[in-house]
Amino acid sequence: MKLYVSDGNPHGVKVLAAAGLWARDAEIQRLQQEDRVVPFLSQAKLPALQLDNGAFLFSSNAICRYFYLSAGKHLDDLSNQWLEWEATELQPVISAALYAHVIQGKRKEESLATVDKQLGHIVQSLTQSPYLVGDAVSIADIIVWGAIYPLITDVASLPEGLLSLKNWFKKVSEIESCQKAVESLLKGQGPVVFKVYLQKLPAPIIPSKTSVSNEPESEDTAAHALSEEDIAAATEAWSKGLTNAPRPKQRLHPILPIEGEKNILITSALPYVNNVPHLGNIIGSVLSADVFARYCRLRNWNTLYICGTDEYGTATETKAMEEGLTPRQICDKYNAIHAHIYEWFNISFDYFGRTTTDQQTRIAQDIFHRLLERNFLLKDTLEQLRCETCQRFLADRFVEGTCPFCNYEEARGDQCDKCGKLINAVELKRPQCKVCKQSPIIKSSQHLFLDLPKLEERLEKWLEQTFAVGDWTANARYITRSWIRDGLKPRCITRDLKWGTPVPLEGFTDKVFYVWFDAPIGYISITANYTDQWEKWWKNPQQVQLYNFMAKDNVPFHSVIFPSCLLGAEENYTLVNHLIATEYLNYEDGKFSKSRGVGVFGDMAKDTGIPTDIWRFYLLYLRPEGQDSAFSWSDLMMKNNSELLNNLGNFVNRAGMFVQKFFNGLVPEMELLSEDKRLLAQVTAELRQYNQLLEKVRIRDALRCILNISRHGNQYIQINEPWKCIKGTQQEQKRAGTVTGLAVNMAALLSVMLQPYMPTISVVIQEQLLVPQEACVLTGDFRCVLHCGHRIGTVSPLFQKLESDQIESLRKRFGGGQVKAEPIVPASTVDPVKETSKVGDPQRIKDLMQEVEKQGNHVRELKSKKAEKSVLDAEVQKLLALKKELALAEGKAPEAPTQKGKKKK
Repeated sequence: MKLYVSDGNPHGVKVLAAAGLWARDAEIQRLQQEDRVVPFLSQAKLPALQLDNGAFLFSSNAICRYFYLSAGKHLDDLSNQWLEWEATELQPVISAALYAHVIQGKRKEESLATVDKQLGHIVQSLTQSPYLVGDAVSIADIIVWGAIYPLITDVASLPEGLLSLKNWFKKVSEIESCQKAVESLLKGQGPVVFKVYLQKLPAPIIPSKTSVSNEPESEDTAAHALSEEDIAAATEAWSKGLTNAPRPKQRLHPILPIEGEKNILITSALPYVNNVPHLGNIIGSVLSADVFARYCRLRNWNTLYICGTDEYGTATETKAMEEGLTPRQICDKYNAIHAHIYEWFNISFDYFGRTTTDQQTRIAQDIFHRLLERNFLLKDTLEQLRCETCQRFLADRFVEGTCPFCNYEEARGDQCDKCGKLINAVELKRPQCKVCKQSPIIKSSQHLFLDLPKLEERLEKWLEQTFAVGDWTANARYITRSWIRDGLKPRCITRDLKWGTPVPLEGFTDKVFYVWFDAPIGYISITANYTDQWEKWWKNPQQVQLYNFMAKDNVPFHSVIFPSCLLGAEENYTLVNHLIATEYLNYEDGKFSKSRGVGVFGDMAKDTGIPTDIWRFYLLYLRPEGQDSAFSWSDLMMKNNSELLNNLGNFVNRAGMFVQKFFNGLVPEMELLSEDKRLLAQVTAELRQYNQLLEKVRIRDALRCILNISRHGNQYIQINEPWKCIKGTQQEQKRAGTVTGLAVNMAALLSVMLQPYMPTISVVIQEQLLVPQEACVLTGDFRCVLHCGHRIGTVSPLFQKLESDQIESLRKRFGGGQVKAEPIVPASTVDPVKETSKVGDPQRIKDLMQEVEKQGNHVRELKSKKAEKSVLDAEVQKLLALKKELALAEGKAPEAPTQKGKKKK
């Protein structure tokens, strides 16, 4: 393997130290920072590691991880936690502090003061042990030390009070490989050696200390990190326009991997055919995957997004029996329902297929034979639950009972939704057939099992490698590790059913494959139905990056069972590189239930009168990334009216209307002042943050960047008042032209950034502004794409206000039996806020207090800038509504509105 580094790059410290400790056989080559090593990246990125199989790693932490694991070291949960902390909390502030010290000339003491909190966290850990993870140096020590060394360089720089940190820093610095790394890169010059490298980069943006909320903040955290170099670079990129900008690539089917390019294969969990998906199902898999697929295409990456319905199993047989149809007829019916729902939600599959195909049978049976030939299958007798009333063995998901581990009373026959543990149906306490509600009996039958213990070692080795370099969500890592920690057991892969892929083995021909052996193979067979060259995607791990999207309950089947099958098949299958799992989306205060009429299901959304893109926006806004979230009608109304109508829509509409009204539909000439150039840098910083977040599939967080840009735009228009300037002197009229031209170009950029989230609105904005197609490739630069003289089309409002009575009607309509009986009150006093608030809920009160404070700051800021009365009044009403909701949550009577009028002095 070859390690490429560049002189004066601070990220090289940890990489070279790790190589000296755990990868002394790595060939080290020194290049210039602008040298492009990784062929599929749009920009040069060093350090980079080229593996023996030709693959590349280009994150310094990923490279260190790889060295560590290759040396046979074990990466435990605490070490992983330190690595995540270093990447998300420590590195951004260290980068900003180093930039301030080396480029902006701040004293080292001042720069160190900005990282007090992070250094304190290290100190707190070192009070318990001499190193970050126990009594010996680990990868955590090297990575954290390597991050802070470029800023500190000398232990004497650290404050006297941090004795444990000083001792630790001194011990790690004295390790031979660390000394050599420092000597190699710094050459005795100290932090100044990093100046050339830092000058070529935009100023680091220090992340907000608050969680991403997309709410207005009292001040712009990104603005303070901008340097003169950033502003100059943004201005230069703007001035080039579309010159030398990449053009959109034509997508011709079948889409196949291209050597030397970034080839992205995206799958979303196959929805079960007999269910109509609800909003939680949609955001958990297909919509999240769609956003990422659309983003990849905007980056000109070679992308294939496939999905389809999972159609085999007892659930299909039962549904067919209920509706008086054959299983094939029921599959045809519901496949069409699913396809129609996803079409309405504007899901951009490259191919949407199904699992009941000849290709599925052929590929599944081939994998089975390969596992059998390699002795990875066992025969054993399985005790199963059989319902004598229904005269059938019961599939796991058609049995409910009490979980044997946590006593949850609605555990399924294969897994408990509460504790997440896998269950054999016969282990359930008080099992019950979900069809007839009778108690089943236990009956024995011979079955085939996947010998997971035999595959465990190669599975663990693969997991360590993919964890080191892949973007797996925290819940996916945790669930997978808990499976491995508990020890793997043989897993049954056959069932006594008729509707399924036949088992091609004598003595088992009356059985079919179990759905969780069979269903993930559907990704492969659906691709095979899309193109006969499917192996170029699925047997090509060297060139393909595979992303799986799902809800957290599907994780073990995609991270343990399916990869074990493919590893055991020994045919160079493409395994998942990035597993993206969401938590659960609930409905108001409970769960979605089709039978009880609770919640919005995919086939109902279009009947609400709310456009597709509003549904997409709101679901993505509250995407359950780190914890469960809940759909709320009142919150949907608030987000539509504030973020979309008053923020995003208001800005885009005003920008276009100014061009139409003041300049006869022609983009005016722009003469940029310093404040305009600073705005260019702010927008560029948000655009680059958006790219960084979406590359890591942080979909919800990236949406904030779009709303931040439109918020910057509204403030810019409000401060400069082009509607007044246009009536003034010639110089003031020029100023109106500059502000209008810059604003309408921001709207054009937003139209592209919005495409993954709100594709219809994106098209509408581009049609209104007549944005050239050449502008529809995302890069890291904010370019002027609507030049002076560009004619725009007809501008009209993008969004409509949602009214309280409309939302209250929908809430009741979809409340089902879950709506609690309440005292009858006159219609005029019904308050939807009151009905959706939980009185006395401490967390809800805390959240509302924070929202009131933020909105109050926002209102004060608008007043200080003398905002338009209509804008100010709308934000004041929003503040009053929040205060009212807070009072209700605290169990107080809302304060009566005060009389308008000025106070006497």
